[in-house]
Amino acid sequence: MERILFGDNQFFAVNHISDEKSRAQAIKFKDDAAIMKVLDDARAAGINTFMCTTHDRIANVCDIIRDNPEKYEGFKIYPCMPYAHKYANAVTELGIVGTLKEYVPGNFFGSLFKGGMAVISKDFISIMELLIDAEMKMFKGIDTPVIFLQNVITDLLLGLGMKDFLIAFAHHIEKKYNAEAGFITMNLPQLLPVLEEGGIKNPIICASINKVNFRMSGGKELYEQILSEGRARVIAMQVLGGGAIPAREALEYVSKLPNVESILFGASSKQNIQNTVETINHYDSQKIMVS
Repeated sequence: MERILFGDNQFFAVNHISDEKSRAQAIKFKDDAAIMKVLDDARAAGINTFMCTTHDRIANVCDIIRDNPEKYEGFKIYPCMPYAHKYANAVTELGIVGTLKEYVPGNFFGSLFKGGMAVISKDFISIMELLIDAEMKMFKGIDTPVIFLQNVITDLLLGLGMKDFLIAFAHHIEKKYNAEAGFITMNLPQLLPVLEEGGIKNPIICASINKVNFRMSGGKELYEQILSEGRARVIAMQVLGGGAIPAREALEYVSKLPNVESILFGASSKQNIQNTVETINHYDSQKIMVS
């Protein structure tokens, strides 16, 4: 994985600091051209991996990348699924049955009704695989070497003790897409041993890592201990602690941690992208000089 990954929160009005900024971002990125301009700015700054949800508008981004293969040669996307709001909205509009009809292929849906709850109970993993395949259709022809399970599902399965589904996700991603599975979580200390017990060694885990314990279940000290052991390929997200930490201070902290393979951030301006990349590179070079 590359050291710096670019995220998509800013494109879809996700802002941990203020609702006002969220509304401004929603207006700014109402057109696909505005999204592509920022992605091009990120590429110009040396970032070649875009980590994004399976929001419907990402399909348009994928169309543009496919239509311009020379321009986007070497550009990678890390899909993160499911996009929970999509399914929540569908359930509100269509109901549970309507949502299944919308997103689960017809043959399976027909057999589900024939078998009733017995089929549902028996074939949850099959349903999960079908939903993954439905979400991945938009990325056909795009380089997707790592495919992530969103934290809303990772942590739900973790909390319910449904460990087999986490392992099944990894196996399906590897077998069907010749890719590695990644897991987004707010609970790195609990997730890591579960994946290891399931036979996934040195897993890819994206977790909140910052100086102020923002969304870090178990606390910063435990995270630092786990990082020192080098048991996972860790991507640090939410490094600004929801806006509680000045950018330079936040990036210095996370850049100097051991075994953080990548840093994920989002930005909506060329200047902020360049500043972030330069700051990470600065602290990385210091780390190399010390070692």
